[in-house]
Amino acid sequence: MKILGIETSCDETACAVVENGRRVLSSVIASQIDIHAATGGVVPEVAAREHVLKIRAVIEEALQKAGLKLGDMDAIAVTCGPGLLSSLLIGYSAAVTLARVLKIPLIPVHHVAGHIYANWLDLAPQDEIQFPAVVLTVSGGHNELVLLKGNIDFELLGETLDDAAGEAFDKVARLLNLGYPGGPAIGRAALKGNPKAINFPRALVKKNNFNFSFSGLKTAVLREVENFHRQNGKLTAKFTNDCAASFQECVCDILSEKLILAALKHEAKEIHLAGGVSANARLREQVMEKMSRLPAGTALRYNKNLQYCTDNAAMIAGAAYYLYLKAPKSYNFSAAVFPEPQLDLYANP
Repeated sequence: MKILGIETSCDETACAVVENGRRVLSSVIASQIDIHAATGGVVPEVAAREHVLKIRAVIEEALQKAGLKLGDMDAIAVTCGPGLLSSLLIGYSAAVTLARVLKIPLIPVHHVAGHIYANWLDLAPQDEIQFPAVVLTVSGGHNELVLLKGNIDFELLGETLDDAAGEAFDKVARLLNLGYPGGPAIGRAALKGNPKAINFPRALVKKNNFNFSFSGLKTAVLREVENFHRQNGKLTAKFTNDCAASFQECVCDILSEKLILAALKHEAKEIHLAGGVSANARLREQVMEKMSRLPAGTALRYNKNLQYCTDNAAMIAGAAYYLYLKAPKSYNFSAAVFPEPQLDLYANP
């Protein structure tokens, strides 16, 4: 089954063709990073206009790279939320038009479900996910621990109570004048810093509490920056690198600890990292360091192709395949589905 996926939930205009949920025939992403770097973050109206300008060309390029035509598609998949409504509307409008013209199923996909199923894109043909699996999905706009009991069978274990880790990376990078996007910028600076230089607070790190909170950590970084300014004036390279390293170490410690605790409680056979922050090398290292506490044979999965960590359409097409398998009669070209800035993955995946 060949599915054309479209993703426009934020500032990436993406399209991909995926066969049977795993085999990526093409994946095209038109990034807006350079545009939003000027403002230090995504401006919704600007993002939506860029989607309008790029969506057709991105769809055409994805088909061309796959060596296929629209008529070869068996279904159209599209991110229906969560995300910026003005951005979601562009991808949705393109998807519903194609589905109705081609008279093939339209499969709406929750953005977080897409990130979860991105790990299926790395699987070898003979490889299968072993359930239950605990997934840490963490990015700029979301931060969850999810128990995956089976395909398209999600249970929310914990989520952020305020800011997502990716948002904290962006805002701390701005405080330290490291640029945008914050995740890679913090990571580069951290390589030159001392992760033990500053002991930042670790909120909600205790057994059986799988929620996250990063607003206090951001405030703690702000206080350190303000104190340094008062005492020394302009930020030095050493302080910036040490602060970045200490902040990154704190975030990765919180994320990895909760993942391990959740896996232990639910006797997970696998643990997964997903979302943009899963590309962070230190997070991956910390998870591997702590896996000694899990039963022997517990598998760790994350995307080796970093393109599938950040927003992309291959993950949307991949998740759509498993949604369709579960309830094929639920999807048709005239389905009354609409994009929403907030959706409940667990009530209606």
